Amino acid sequence: MDLMEKNLELVENQKLEGHTDRVWSVAWNPVSSNADGVSPILASCSGDNTVRIWEQSSLSRSWSCKTVLEETHTRTVRSCAWSPSGQLLATASFDGTTGIWKNYGSEFECISTLEGHENEVKSVSWNASGSLLATCSRDRSVWIWEVLEGNEYDCAAVLSEHSQDVKMVQWHPTMDVLFSCSYDNTIKVWWSEDDDGEYQCAQTLGESNNGHSSTVWSISFNAAGDKMVTCSDDRTLKIWGTDITKMQSGEEYAPWTHLCTLSGYHDRTIYSAHWSRDDIIVSGAGDDAIRLFVESKHDSVDGPSYNLLLKKNKAHDNDVNCVQWSPGEGERLLASASDDGMVKIWQLATKQ
Repeated sequence: MDLMEKNLELVENQKLEGHTDRVWSVAWNPVSSNADGVSPILASCSGDNTVRIWEQSSLSRSWSCKTVLEETHTRTVRSCAWSPSGQLLATASFDGTTGIWKNYGSEFECISTLEGHENEVKSVSWNASGSLLATCSRDRSVWIWEVLEGNEYDCAAVLSEHSQDVKMVQWHPTMDVLFSCSYDNTIKVWWSEDDDGEYQCAQTLGESNNGHSSTVWSISFNAAGDKMVTCSDDRTLKIWGTDITKMQSGEEYAPWTHLCTLSGYHDRTIYSAHWSRDDIIVSGAGDDAIRLFVESKHDSVDGPSYNLLLKKNKAHDNDVNCVQWSPGEGERLLASASDDGMVKIWQLATKQ
């Protein structure tokens, strides 16, 4: 069924209140959101130096804060990410450290603190197997950490080819290929030819190859991993594609190419974009709105094109910093985080 033909709306399920400063990022626990009979869990991090863990009641369907992770970071927590097992939560902070928290069921404990960046850590990302962790910083570097036994983390690589603040790191969903985006207006693709972990910059996506003309804030992949969406201060979303079969063969690097640009929809910086498992792209921006896009079913000579599915005006009272689809099956749930200090849970539903 063509989503454009459905009469869909974004319904606000609940406001999650508790943070006392802007909320920078949200992350769904991948295991809780996919398992039958297990309540969805969401983490949020904020300028109030804390991380909150939220859980949905299986009976009432309402969300509540189960625990607050505090007293470890001394400054803003900018990014958080769950490991693939759902047992570990990594948190990136402006205090220059990355915290690793372990879920012991009813409580969380900070089991490791990763140090090395010269200043603010902006983003953190786990690879698909949970064996590697990437961090990036205002110090212009990207670090790759190897996860060892006994809660130990070893810095396996320091990648220093960005010329400005690195805003986000994101591992490819199925391969150990790392992506980073920066204040220098570029996206860099880091690739290792063999298993020894010698990562090199295999490609730079910049303005010269149809890339962004200003700060790149966010990166997300579709479920198949053959397409990527990026968003920017230039108020555009860009769709990129690669030969995923060639990449997965491991024989050689398959470059990413620009497929199309979504422009004219946003009039302020786009801070976040996320691709759902069923191919809906969501964007959150500095105009306080949330927008959804889907690929057009009508073939274009120039390649794929995308249509605006819907726009939610005044989704928040201030900038929307992060939007994330739930990985779970069934309900199309979306979480958003804003400068207004709120986390909101939304559901994409057919209008009654």
